Amino acid sequence: MTKNQKIIAGVGALVLTGIIIFSFRRRQSKKRQQQVSDEGYETAHDVLYPSKRMGYKTHYGPVLPS
Repeated sequence: MTKNQKIIAGVGALVLTGIIIFSFRRRQSKKRQQQVSDEGYETAHDVLYPSKRMGYKTHYGPVLPS
């Protein structure tokens, strides 16, 4: 295999991986949106799927005085 063929094979593998990840995320997003629409307008999207990011000043555990 020449160097050029290896590069083409690598780029092809990356493209295929990207397409698979894109379709997986799209399917998950559609499932979430379908569940939210089935729940109705009373239940907001952020109630069903809360953000997993911690706040900047959130601190779990004991707070030691400085």
